[in-house]
Amino acid sequence: MSNAPQIDSYPAVVHRVNFIEGKSLPIPILKILQADGTTYEGAIEPIIDQQLALKIYDTCVFTRILDERMLGAQRQGRISFYMTCTGEEAAVIGSAAALDPHDIILAQYREHAALRYRGFTTTQFMNQMFSNELDLGKGRQMPIHYGSAELNYQTISSPLATQIPQATGVGYSLKMQGKRNVAICYFGEGAASEGDFHAGLNMAAVHKVPTIFFCRNNGYAISTSTEEQFAGDGIASRGIGYGIHSLRIDGNDMLAVLAATQQARAYAIEHQAPVLIEAMTYRLGAHSSSDDPSGYRSKDEEAKWREHDPVQRFKLWLINKGWLNDADDKALYEQYRQEVLAAVKVAEKLPGPSIDRMIEDVLDEPPLGLKQQLADLKAHIRKYPKAYPKTSGRD
Repeated sequence: MSNAPQIDSYPAVVHRVNFIEGKSLPIPILKILQADGTTYEGAIEPIIDQQLALKIYDTCVFTRILDERMLGAQRQGRISFYMTCTGEEAAVIGSAAALDPHDIILAQYREHAALRYRGFTTTQFMNQMFSNELDLGKGRQMPIHYGSAELNYQTISSPLATQIPQATGVGYSLKMQGKRNVAICYFGEGAASEGDFHAGLNMAAVHKVPTIFFCRNNGYAISTSTEEQFAGDGIASRGIGYGIHSLRIDGNDMLAVLAATQQARAYAIEHQAPVLIEAMTYRLGAHSSSDDPSGYRSKDEEAKWREHDPVQRFKLWLINKGWLNDADDKALYEQYRQEVLAAVKVAEKLPGPSIDRMIEDVLDEPPLGLKQQLADLKAHIRKYPKAYPKTSGRD
C-alpha cells in the first residue's frame, strides 16, 4: 500500500489562500558562552573536562600560528596557495572535539583544524603543502588539499559541494555495516547554493543516514554576501524543508558548537538519521591567498567581528575555570611559532615524489597508453633536467 498522503489526511486545512512566508518563523540561535568568558544564565554546558578543554585550545593556538606562518610563506613564494581558518576555529574544532575518532570527516577546504585535532602532525602539514616525497598525497594535490586514511579524514577536492552527496553515501555505508559512527560533512553557506547540497540532503533524509551536515555560515561565498545568495532564513531552514532535524548555533561559541555536535551525534546514531547544523561565524581573513576582501567588505565590519574572536572567548573561559594562565598561553604560542618555522625549513628542502608515483595505485594495472605517457615524460625530464630540479635523476 502506498505511503503517499491521502487527500483528506492533512493535519491543517484552510479555506482561503494563505501563503507561508519564508522568514515568518525565524530559527533561534544557540548561545552558551559570552564574550567575557562567562556563560549565559540558564545555559547548559556541554560534556567537557580540563583535558578536553586544553586539547581544544591547543588546537586553536596551533591553527592560528599555522595560518599566520603559511600565509606568510605563500607571500614569500615558498608555497603556491593557502586558505586560513582564522575566525572559524570554534566552528571547526568544537565540532571535531564532539566526534569519535572513527567518525568520518568530509571537509570542504577550511577545516584543517579538525585534522590537527585528530593528530595530524606539523611535519605532515608541511609535507603536504610543499608536495615533497613524504607527502601522503604523493604530490598530486595543491596545497591545503589534505587527507588521511589513518585519521578518517577524506581528501579535499576543489570543486564546491561534491563532498555533500558523498557524505550521504558514507553515512549510508556506516548504517549498512551496523557501525555506531557518523559521517560529518563541512561546507560553507555558499556551497549550499550548489545542486549537490539539495541532492545530498534529500537522499540523507529519505534513506535516514547518520550524517551530520555542518554549515559554516561565515557571511560570504568568496565575495558574495549572504544577502546576495539567498532570501530565506539561512541554511538551517532548508533542513526542515527536507525533514531533517536542524539547528542554528553561534559558530564563535566553542561551548555551543561542542554541545550541539555532541547531541547531534547522539541523535544521528540513535535514530539513524541526519542532522543539519548551521554555525553562524565570520571569516576574519581573506577567502584565500588569492583574494583581497577589501574590495567587498569594510574594515569596520571586520573590526566588529574581531570583538567576537572565538579563540579569545574560549581562552577567557579557560582562565575563569583556572585551567589556563597568561604565561602558559604565551609559551604555547611561542612553542608553535618555532615548531612551524622549523618544519617549513625542513619540508621545503626535500625532493619531490618520484615520477613513477604519478600513476601507481590509481589503477590496478596502468594501461599501455598511460605507461607510454609516463615514459615520454621521463624522456622529456632527462632532456631538460634544469627545468625540473626536484625530479631529474629520480625516475
